[in-house]
Amino acid sequence: MSMFHDEFEQAPGLRYLNHAAIAPWPRRASEAVARFAHDNVRLGASDYPTWLATERRLRERLARLINAPSWADIALVKNTSEALSLVAFGLDWQEGDQVVISDEEFPSNRVVWEALAERGVEVTEVSLAGPDPEAALLAACGPRTRLLAVSAVQFASGLRLDLPRLGEGCQARQVLFCVDAIQQIGALPFDVQRYRCDFAMADGHKWMLGPEGLGVFYCRAALRPQLKLHAFGWHMLERLGDFERREWQPARSARRFESGSPNMLGACALEASLSLLEEIGMDEVSRQLQLRVDQLLQGLASVPGIHLHSPAAREKRAGIVTFSIQGRDNAAIYRSLLAEQTICALRGPGIRFSPHFYTSEQLIDEAVRQVRRLAMH
Repeated sequence: MSMFHDEFEQAPGLRYLNHAAIAPWPRRASEAVARFAHDNVRLGASDYPTWLATERRLRERLARLINAPSWADIALVKNTSEALSLVAFGLDWQEGDQVVISDEEFPSNRVVWEALAERGVEVTEVSLAGPDPEAALLAACGPRTRLLAVSAVQFASGLRLDLPRLGEGCQARQVLFCVDAIQQIGALPFDVQRYRCDFAMADGHKWMLGPEGLGVFYCRAALRPQLKLHAFGWHMLERLGDFERREWQPARSARRFESGSPNMLGACALEASLSLLEEIGMDEVSRQLQLRVDQLLQGLASVPGIHLHSPAAREKRAGIVTFSIQGRDNAAIYRSLLAEQTICALRGPGIRFSPHFYTSEQLIDEAVRQVRRLAMH
């Protein structure tokens, strides 16, 4: 892994443990953006075919990253919320239809379903606090349930759900399965076919190490025509580039969900970042990340008064470790950590650390020592 360490050049003294929020770019993404900007200044769009080739490589990398059947199953969207809205406002709902979600969802995967209330759609929240959260979610799927929408990994607790089990359960119940994968893709392997996902989406700016403003939306091919479109433009047409043609139809591919001009700058950066993950391999990325999380959990467990809110078992976690200290104010501890350049987040029941595969053992040791000092004072 040492051959990739020069991809990440962070400021001296900075301890970056916030990949579950916004990740730093690898060097190659910065260089790709700089080249794009330089060429744009000198040449404008003279080399637009090269831009298109980069965008095509990005779709292909994303398809491999999530094991989509084809790059044509990949839509490039602004963010996870846009992709969720494409599903929520594309399906043909009937009054009385039900959506099942968990009680730990990020607002993006809750508000979008609650916004369907005016169409008579009911949202049922299921607690994940019990010993078998997957069983609880599936038990809530009754005759009126149209769709189960879950996050692969919960943003505050870090709990990772058993997606193959949920996907199989949804298929058996004829319930659509929608996965907000933002806290798993880029951190651990993700497989839309194995999980039987009907829909999956994620932003590129967390574990994929890309910029904000560009994400991925997977829609199972058979379902694409069933999602009613609400945004139209030149880029979503089947005959892309035939500007004089009067008759039109939406693209058969997932490009049908991309109404207008693409985010070429973002595509340039994200394609470069994903090339790094692909060179390393997601199995190795995942292995290295789990070693970092092991180190964090073991180190924090030795801190007096610590309360770990994230699962210890590897099959139940990804890259998030959330903790609090008995008798101490979370916000005060968080401010102290930031003041000493430990970049983290205040989420849910405590303070959230989220390293990545390249995070050094020394950095984690320093952060644990800092938490121990704060707990002792």
